[in-house]
Amino acid sequence: MNILNTSPFSHSAHSVQKAMMQVQIAAIPAMLTHIYFFGWGITIQWTLAVITALVVESIMLKLRGRPIKPYLTDFSALITVTGLVFCLPPEAPWWVVVSGSAFALIFGKHLYGGLGYNPFNPAMLGFAFLLISFPAQMSVWTLPSSVSGVHLDFMHSIDLIFFGTTAGIALDAITGATPLGFVKTQVASSGGIGDSLGSTIFNSLELGAGWAWVNLAFFVGGLWMLYTRSIRWHFPVAFLGSLALMAFIFHEIDPTKYASVSFHLFSGGTMLAAFFIITDPVTASTTPRGRLVYAAGIGVLLYVIRNWGAFPDGIAFAILIMNMCVPLIDQYTQPRVFGHGLVRK
Repeated sequence: MNILNTSPFSHSAHSVQKAMMQVQIAAIPAMLTHIYFFGWGITIQWTLAVITALVVESIMLKLRGRPIKPYLTDFSALITVTGLVFCLPPEAPWWVVVSGSAFALIFGKHLYGGLGYNPFNPAMLGFAFLLISFPAQMSVWTLPSSVSGVHLDFMHSIDLIFFGTTAGIALDAITGATPLGFVKTQVASSGGIGDSLGSTIFNSLELGAGWAWVNLAFFVGGLWMLYTRSIRWHFPVAFLGSLALMAFIFHEIDPTKYASVSFHLFSGGTMLAAFFIITDPVTASTTPRGRLVYAAGIGVLLYVIRNWGAFPDGIAFAILIMNMCVPLIDQYTQPRVFGHGLVRK
């Protein structure tokens, strides 16, 4: 007697928990690079963000009548706050970290029904909230030690994050504009970047003083995720390709006004977005062609905002805008059904 089993006939070894941990592991090189160039501030902020995530997740799950342990241990909240912390100035005040993390999880995740139901990327929603609500605190960036000449130890970072000052170190000596912010200011004041490419901040960037190396570390982590098939190749290829194409075209038109391709690829949150943010399977497009359209749209929007928008790095707004377009993109990029067009004889 033959016994017929019902589907499914196979079980995938992948799980939400495993996928989230792979992303977290891939971010370790960038975390270590960030610590080397910018000091220990990010470790303090990350700890604050994780504590906030545990508290907020527990409260929201309790209010929603969901079991706490299974949802806490899927590590989705951990990935959200990790992505957010990488976008913050290294010594941003503690309350900025806490409020941004809480907003991302409450308004970006739980109010929509939890993981799998949120239309917007929670980390980018929290980042956008902070940019709009606290522009002064979000614009004070700690310079790499190789630029400022001052190396912040752990206690210095504690003082800055919790008290806003540190003994013996002037804030003006260790803070300044990021390369993207510097370019935007130069263009607004003089109409072009011109000789500013030879300034200290750009020479330091070319030598890999901090920002470029962090982006390179994200790139290495992203390659590992591609190798392990944790993410789809469509996202980074289309995003980086469209951003590079836009930068190449405008740099060729006027190199005194528009920065080079390499500058845009290794400044700001480019590589973080390419491999760790836009690849979010919940808020991104799900069809093969849709992923290309979605990611390319983010690249174009990012370039537009960087050059003509109000913010030096508009990665959060570019992603949130394309999040809104995902249902439409998926609708018009559905793959053809298997067997379509076959004629029966």
